[in-house]
Amino acid sequence: MTTDADEFPEIRESVRRLCARFPGEYWRALDRDRAYPTEFVAALTESGFLSVLIPEEYGGSGLGLGAATAILEEIHRSGCNGGACHAQMYTMGTILRHGSPAQKQACLPGIAEGTLRLQAFGVTEPTSGTDTTRIRTFARREGDRYVVNGQKVWISRAEHSDLMLLLCRTTAREDAARPTDGMSVLLVDMRRAVGNGLTIRPIRTMINHATTELFFDNLEVPAENLVGEEGKGFRYILDGMNAERILIASECIGDARFFIDRASAYAKEREVFGRPIGANQGIQFPIARNHVETEAANLMVRKAAALFDSGQPCGTEANMAKLLASEASWHAADTCLQTHGGFGFAEEYDIERKFRETRLYQVAPISTNLILSHVGTHVLGLPKSF
Repeated sequence: MTTDADEFPEIRESVRRLCARFPGEYWRALDRDRAYPTEFVAALTESGFLSVLIPEEYGGSGLGLGAATAILEEIHRSGCNGGACHAQMYTMGTILRHGSPAQKQACLPGIAEGTLRLQAFGVTEPTSGTDTTRIRTFARREGDRYVVNGQKVWISRAEHSDLMLLLCRTTAREDAARPTDGMSVLLVDMRRAVGNGLTIRPIRTMINHATTELFFDNLEVPAENLVGEEGKGFRYILDGMNAERILIASECIGDARFFIDRASAYAKEREVFGRPIGANQGIQFPIARNHVETEAANLMVRKAAALFDSGQPCGTEANMAKLLASEASWHAADTCLQTHGGFGFAEEYDIERKFRETRLYQVAPISTNLILSHVGTHVLGLPKSF
C-alpha cells in the first residue's frame, strides 16, 4: 500500500503552494463578511484543479477521482476550504455521463476554463429532506419547453453559479411505476432564470457556505436542456452523489490532519509547570487516537475512490468513507480545541472557524444516521429502521 505522499505528490505540492497564498487572514475576513472566496476559486480554476475530472478533449486534465481527493484533502489540511467550489468537480459528471453531445460541448469546455460555473445542484426540498423520491418540484412539458414550479432548500452556491442541475418530477410519484421513477434532470441557466421564474433567498448559517433556498414560479426551461431521458433522472444523479460523498470525505481527512497538525505543534510548544503539555497523557493520547482514526478513515476513502475510478459499484463504500472521515475530523476538531484551551476560541488561531466548518459533515450531504440505516438494511439485511 502506498502512502498519501506517494500518490500525486506533484499535485499535492502545487496545491500547498497555492493555498499558502491564501492564509488564515484571508479566510477570517471572508467568514466575518459572509463573502465568497472569488480570488481563491479563480486561482484554483487557473491552475486546472477544478477541471481535473473533465476529459482532455473538453479542456480538462482527464484524471480520476483519486487525484481530486488529493486536491481537496490538501486544500483543507492547509487551512483553506474547498466548499465554495468542490461541486464544480463532481456536478458536471451528470452531463459528462448522461448529457447529449451538444450539452457536453456547450458546457464542459467553459467549466474547464472557468468561463462557466456549474456549482449548484438542486435536489433537497423542505418537505422531503433526504428522501429524494418525495420531491415535489414539478416540470410540466409544454411544447418545446418545461414549466417548473416548486421549491428547493439548502442549495449552496446558487448565487455564484451560471448553471444548475435541477432534479424535479416530470411524473407524479403516485403515477410512477416505482418511487425512483418519474424524476428528470434539467440544466438551468441561472443567468436567465433569476427574476424570470426563479427567486434565490440566502439562508444565514453558522458557517460561510453561501446556502440558499430557491423558489420556482412558472420557470421556463427549454426542452433541449433535459439531461438524458425523461423520468430517469434519479439514476443519473446517483454517481454524482457517490463522487460528492467521496470528495467530501477527503475534505474531512484534510480537516482532521489540519487539527492534528495544530494540536501536536501546540502541545509541543506550550509549557505549563515547566514542561510541554504534550508530555501529559491526557493531552497526548487523544491526539494519537485522532491520528489512528484518521489513517483508518483515509483507507476507506481511498478504497471508495478506487472503486469509483474503476467503474465498480461504490455506493456503500462512499457512504462509509464519508461517515468515518467526518467522525475522524470532528473528533480531531474537539481534541484540538481542548488542547488549545481558551486560545482555541480566538479567531487568529483559525481553529474555531475550522471547528464550525467540519461540524457540517455530520449532517451534510447525508447524515451519519442515514448512512448507518443504509448499512444496516442494505448491507446487513436488517429490518428497515424507523
